[in-house]
Amino acid sequence: MAVFTQEEKEFFMREALKEAQRSLQKEEIPIGCVIVKDGQIIGRGHNAREELNQAIMHAEIMAINEANSQEGNWRLLDSTLFVTIEPCVMCSGAIGLARIPNVIYGAPNQKFGGAGSLYDILTDERLNHRVEVETGLLAEECAAIMQDFFRQGRERRKEAKRLAKLQAEGELSD
Repeated sequence: MAVFTQEEKEFFMREALKEAQRSLQKEEIPIGCVIVKDGQIIGRGHNAREELNQAIMHAEIMAINEANSQEGNWRLLDSTLFVTIEPCVMCSGAIGLARIPNVIYGAPNQKFGGAGSLYDILTDERLNHRVEVETGLLAEECAAIMQDFFRQGRERRKEAKRLAKLQAEGELSD
């Protein structure tokens, strides 16, 4: 695995958290990602499925696409991917296909995790490319942004139901 100090790892994860904030501002599931090579960010991404109306526009996919363009190569050797939430199965597959050797993620993804929680694609010895994985970096911060997003969504839906009910009652009394 690439050698980073704890301070460097936290710096890059905070950059991924900034990407997650970009998703949050667009009411997307707030996951952010950066890809680092030689101490420089070569790719950034955030969830943009709703914005772009494309199911595959996950943070990791966006960051991989940008890094491929930046490097002029589909292979992202000697790089490290930092992502706020454990990559899903699709993104884990893309990470392997891009030959990214190192992944550091913040919080686990108990429902869709492809890097340890449900599946372990990144380290599966049956595959021709295996990835060094580090988990738990700034996990509380990475989990909190997701928890806040889903809590606020539940609150918005509850308020919308309440308003719809009031409106329906108002229409009935007219």
